[in-house]
Parts: sequence; C-alpha cells; structure tokens
Amino acid sequence: MTTEQEQALQLATEAGHILLENGAEISRVEETMTRIASAYGVEDESFFVLSNGIIATGQHYARAEFIPIKGTQLAKVVEVNQLSRDVTAGECGNELTCECGNQTNEFTNPQVNTFKPMSVETLRQRIQAIRNMPGKVWWEMTLGIALGVSSFSILFGGSLVDAVATLVAGVLLGLFMTFVSPHLSRLVGNVAGGLVGGILCILLFRLAMGIDGLPQLHLANMIIGTIIALVPGVPFTNGMRDLANEDYIAGTTRLTDAFLVFLCIALGVALAFIIDGVATGGIVQLGAPVKDPVAAHWAIQLVAAFVGTVGFSALFGAPRRFYLYCGLAGVAGWAVYLFVSTGHSVVGAAFFAALTVAAISHVMARLRHCPVTVFLICGIIPLVPGGGIFWTAYYLVTDQLRLAAETGFVALKVTIAIAGGIILASGIINRCHLNSLIR
Repeated sequence: MTTEQEQALQLATEAGHILLENGAEISRVEETMTRIASAYGVEDESFFVLSNGIIATGQHYARAEFIPIKGTQLAKVVEVNQLSRDVTAGECGNELTCECGNQTNEFTNPQVNTFKPMSVETLRQRIQAIRNMPGKVWWEMTLGIALGVSSFSILFGGSLVDAVATLVAGVLLGLFMTFVSPHLSRLVGNVAGGLVGGILCILLFRLAMGIDGLPQLHLANMIIGTIIALVPGVPFTNGMRDLANEDYIAGTTRLTDAFLVFLCIALGVALAFIIDGVATGGIVQLGAPVKDPVAAHWAIQLVAAFVGTVGFSALFGAPRRFYLYCGLAGVAGWAVYLFVSTGHSVVGAAFFAALTVAAISHVMARLRHCPVTVFLICGIIPLVPGGGIFWTAYYLVTDQLRLAAETGFVALKVTIAIAGGIILASGIINRCHLNSLIR
C-alpha cells in the first residue's frame, strides 16, 4: 500500500466518522468509506461500523475510533454524500459505471486507465471543510423548535390558542436546548429538557387560568407538543433502517438509546408535575384527551404538519434548500394517517403513514440526489407517539397504573407499526436493487 493509499484510507475513515456522528445510517457509512477508499486503488480494505465506533483495516493499516453521540447536522451528511460522488467521478467529472448502471470500482470499460480521482490533498481539504461547517444559528434553531412544537400541539388535539401558548414555551425551551443542554450529559439533558418543558407549560396554564376572558388552555396538548422537540428522531429512525438493512447490533443499540431518551423525557415531565404539586398543594388534574373541533379540520392539520416538519428540519440541521421537501414528506404521512385513522386503529394508520413517508423519502432522494435519511428523519416526526409518552408519565405520577399500562402499550404498538412501515419500504427498495438510484 502506497503512502497515498494509506492517506486515502485514513480520510475515508474520517468521512465515515462525520457521517456516523451526524445521523447517517450504518449502511451509508460503510458504503461511503468503501467508495472513497476504492477510488484510490486501496485493496483488501475492510470497514466495520457500529452505532458509536468504526474499525478500518487494510494492508499494513488498522484503525479503531470511538465516536460519541453528538448533535445531528444532516447538512454534513449531505455534503459527505456529495463528496463521495465527486471522488468517484474523478477529475474528468464523469462517474464510471458498470453495464448495469451501478457505481463500481471494478471498471471494465477501456477508459479505466484514464480514471484519476481528485488529489488526496483536495480530499483532505474538503473533509476538513465539512467537519468545520457551522451548525444552525441560534435564532434559526429556536424559531424551528418554536414553530415545530406549536404546530404539533395542534396535531395532537390542541386548539389555536394552545398553539400560541406552546409557541411561547417552545421559544424558551429552544433557548434552553441551544445554550444549556449542550453542556449537560445526554441523558441528564433530556431529563432537564422534559422538566423545563413541563414546568413552562404548567406555568403558562396556571397564568391563563388567572386571567379573565382568556380562553381555557389544554395543558396536556401543550406539553405533548413541547416534548416532541426532545424526541430522539435520529436514533429512532436510523435504528429501524439499520434493522431493515440487517445491521441488527447497530439497530438494536440505536433503538435502545431512543427508548432510554423516551424514559428520560417522561421522567422530566413527571418531575415537573411533582414539583408543581408540592408548590401548589396538589397535582393538576387532567381529564381525558381532547381534540379541538376547529383545529381538527383537515386543512389546518395539513398546514400544521407542514410547518411542524419544516421546523424540525431546522432542529436536525437539514440544508435549507430541502426544507420544502421535508415538509411535503411530513404532510403526505400525516394525510395518510388522518385518512386511515378515521374509523380505524391508530396502529394501522401509523403503519401506512410510515410506509408512505419512507416511500416518498426514497423518491425525493432520487430527485434531489440527496440521502434518504434527510427526508425520512424529518418526515417521520409527526407520527412519533409523543402523546403516549406524556399520558404514560402523567398516569404514573397520579397512581393510575392501569391507564399508564394501557397507554404505554398503545404507544409501544404505534412505535412497532412505524418501524414496520419503514422496514417494509426499505426492504422493498433493497430487494429491488434500487439503492444505486436513490442514493
């Protein structure tokens, strides 16, 4: 192995590092590293990727990296994906392909000797530039969170007045997530986020009760919308995609991580109710879940789904040029959910909605030459059972154990249904060998 090949192998590993820590699925990380290394003539390379680590080996080369979970920036995933395309295109700018149309490094055409990848130094500079890309500015993150949580409070049954109150809570929670959470451990940050979100909503609820003439707020819908900002959409979605790609270790690890975050959020919300109960002499008593008849209109629901998904696209660091497409994916999934759930089980509705989002995400990825992950992670968020998380926590705090078990079980079934829809769509794509077209 020449010095240039060793450097290329090292840079391929660094590209995989960027992908893994910013929300890419395992199969994409492995494929990208292989494509970059092979373009420089590296032979006998082998990459083994876990949810938080990479092992890369080659002739006279071995490297293992631990990669801690960090905040997601899907824009970096997009840039590394484009970089891998540029590497395989070479200096001539045309990707060499085999007869079936799949990108390959086993070139069989007579021009194979003319292929020359970009220089290793250029590759190094491109990777460093991607690593140094700044995240979203604080105001865009805060605005995205605020619009997202207020819109999702409507999706989960809240009124337009609830959405306004949730918008205020979302701004304050967004500031907390931007400036405070990064300095806390991940689990502690999610417990603190659930606590802050719950306290803010309770304070706004009690403040509104003391103002004559102000419409009544629905505390449950406010909190449900607010805690969606904390939902681990990236490990949740990628865990299911990893399972679909038969990466069982990584898939199970990521879903376990998502489950722990769900528990931390629920714990934070429960603590908010306990603290309020101690301070006021009693925990707020909530009735059964309600749906505002005005906000339940299909047109308002679809607008809320679009705005909410776009807001969370900013939270996940998606490129601005893809906001519209992410919003459309979210709208499509929610439209299917509303249609199927009318008179039918919410579990079945979640399955077909997730299937729709996954299929549309693959189509958009093909049209926009962008990783499926960008559209899938953002588009699936409206379907995440945030209501189940809240009600399970509330029923546990108020010692309504039977209702807590029933609500938690329904949330689990919805989660499995979402996983099934994503896995089925991904499985069909993989079975039909369409990956080279959509990636």
